[in-house]
Amino acid sequence: MNTPRPNFLATCALLATLGMAGCSTNPSKQEIGMVTGAVVGGIVGSSLTGGSGTGTVAGAAAGSYIGHRIGRELERK
Repeated sequence: MNTPRPNFLATCALLATLGMAGCSTNPSKQEIGMVTGAVVGGIVGSSLTGGSGTGTVAGAAAGSYIGHRIGRELERK
């Protein structure tokens, strides 16, 4: 049975996000932005590169950076 790789990665990302959310109390907007950006970036990177691990990691890294910056700006206001 072949499971499509993007669905597997999306499931893993969702489980990781839920796990991290359960361990923290009152996360800052920076932390929320960073985790959300990493998940979305990983999914987008995986989709754009056909499920490549490198694309997933690069997308997650870029997404977490961008999400962190957006969260920091939201906290400033």
